[in-house]
Amino acid sequence: MGNKKELSTEQRSALLNVLESRFEKNRNRHEGIEWAKVQAKLYASQNFGTEKLWSLHEMERTGGEPDVVGYNKETDQYVFYDCSAESPKGRRSICYDPEALESRKEHKPSTSATGMADAMGIELLTAAQYRELQQLGNFDTKTSSWVKTPSEIRKLGGALFCDYRYGTVFVYHNGAESYYAARAFRGSLRV
Repeated sequence: MGNKKELSTEQRSALLNVLESRFEKNRNRHEGIEWAKVQAKLYASQNFGTEKLWSLHEMERTGGEPDVVGYNKETDQYVFYDCSAESPKGRRSICYDPEALESRKEHKPSTSATGMADAMGIELLTAAQYRELQQLGNFDTKTSSWVKTPSEIRKLGGALFCDYRYGTVFVYHNGAESYYAARAFRGSLRV
């Protein structure tokens, strides 16, 4: 799609249909929130020239299955997280950030988690947000996801990732330059 962060009318319509269907099938993720209000907010964000629908489209295109997980009254924003059962397939086998990508001399992955998130217009989940997500279902039971890493850890060459095993959320560390076929990242978007 290049630098063009716009969707055709057909793409917008198809995306909104997918999002509405997922919203209705997973009511436990957003109790007390009405789809009509979310949809109105999405339309308003498009009308004011933002790229929120495009970002949601990218989340969907890469296998994230975005869904509404909350509403922030202070900012009047709906919060979307990637809710795919396993880490998004279109984002796997990537290292943590551009610095880690640059440090690899051989067998470089195609991109990095933070680089890809920036290009998509989304944020990596924090470890706390990842724990919140796990309250809505069991995610990453076979895969893992990079999460936003504190700068103190990143300065030392590490990065954090999470998964869900044995009924527990685990937060681990790895070298930021590492990448695995079963590790991607989960993102969030405020609309």
